[in-house]
Amino acid sequence: MGDELAARVAAAMWADDTASAGLGMRLVEVTEGSARLEMTVRDDMVNGHGIAHGGFVFTLADSAFAFACNSRNQVTVAQACDIVFVAPAQRGDRLIAEARERTAFGRNGIYDVTVRRGDEVIAEFRGRSRQLSGTVVKEES
Repeated sequence: MGDELAARVAAAMWADDTASAGLGMRLVEVTEGSARLEMTVRDDMVNGHGIAHGGFVFTLADSAFAFACNSRNQVTVAQACDIVFVAPAQRGDRLIAEARERTAFGRNGIYDVTVRRGDEVIAEFRGRSRQLSGTVVKEES
């Protein structure tokens, strides 16, 4: 039931995620504790140096983190996150962010997200999550 529930949670979250959709992200896959999203760097995402603005790369990673840490149907938010930019992304690049749970303890979790262009690593993101009360979707009885 884990991956099936994760897919239902992701569909419910995606329906209300106007930020990710508005940036042209696409939800590729969500399984229990992991998620993969992709986004193409558009002209309006490029900074004054002619490369992808780091905030957009961060947002892609953060969105993958959100889908991964909510995949067990417990409302979960970011407690803290950081990113290391490894290589610049260019206009037209298709970026893929893959998030995976590293560990969960109590109401907390640690997730790593790698952002790639093909096989090349663009950024490494680490997110720390905190579960709140409530569920994303009602579980079937």
